[in-house]
Amino acid sequence: MTASSETQAQEIAKAQVLIEALPYFQRYAGRTFVVKYGGHAMGNPQAARDFAEDIVLLRAVGINPVVVHGGGPQIGEMLEKLGAETTFVDGLRVTDEATAKVAEMVLSGAINKQLVGWLAEAGGKALGISGKDGGLVRARKVERTTRDPESHIEQVVDLGFVGEPAEVDTSVIDTAVAAGMIPVIAPIAAGEDGATYNINADTMAGAIAAALGAARLFLLTDVAGVLDADGELLTDLNPEQIGTLRDSGVIKGGMVPKLETCVTAVESGCEAAVVLDGRVAHAMLLEFFTARGAGTLVHA
Repeated sequence: MTASSETQAQEIAKAQVLIEALPYFQRYAGRTFVVKYGGHAMGNPQAARDFAEDIVLLRAVGINPVVVHGGGPQIGEMLEKLGAETTFVDGLRVTDEATAKVAEMVLSGAINKQLVGWLAEAGGKALGISGKDGGLVRARKVERTTRDPESHIEQVVDLGFVGEPAEVDTSVIDTAVAAGMIPVIAPIAAGEDGATYNINADTMAGAIAAALGAARLFLLTDVAGVLDADGELLTDLNPEQIGTLRDSGVIKGGMVPKLETCVTAVESGCEAAVVLDGRVAHAMLLEFFTARGAGTLVHA
């Protein structure tokens, strides 16, 4: 094969990729994708650039991406610098008033604007907000109980200023999207008492995806997706199957709350949710725009 014919073959292969994606472009033009971008994935500059390019590409082909970001590791680093102790209950950070202020500073400030900058560098126009802006999310205090290991008595745990979405008003998102912008949302919201609450980013993304009637909720994490007992990727699950796998112990640890978020989202208005590895270059595009997929799809 000559150099020119080899170049032509490469160009044809690129064109075939676009043709393979065409049905997906057509089906989801004008629809919304909510993408949760995690704190650990943000630590890799190249992965951050790939993520930003993926989001800008979605907007360019007529899909409306909405980004909800986390930042737990970064909050932890800041609290460590300040000499503050951190306690977790069931994966949720116990948050006093001082910690809530640090969380808002890190999430709504440093991380949110860094993401906006990455998207701008990739050619997008992003708007950084939190759940406070435009009355997007009204929070309520999270209530948790834990079982004493000796007495086995259930005890109420006060997590402080840890919240969950009670109400979602998507007006500010709708306005931003209509103006051609990509909303980038920090998981901070005010409660009815006026206090500031830190919300789990997965939970925030799921609530927003449901309120928007999103076509997809993507949860980018640090594993390939949901694995079976043999370590093989499960590519397609429904709530009943998820319940069975959880009861049998196949699904455990940090994957349990992620899948609970997925189930709640798809049962409340989101068409489907996907758990996939955010460390893989362009994993979101591989999952959505190819027949092969790259993660675990959860549907009602």
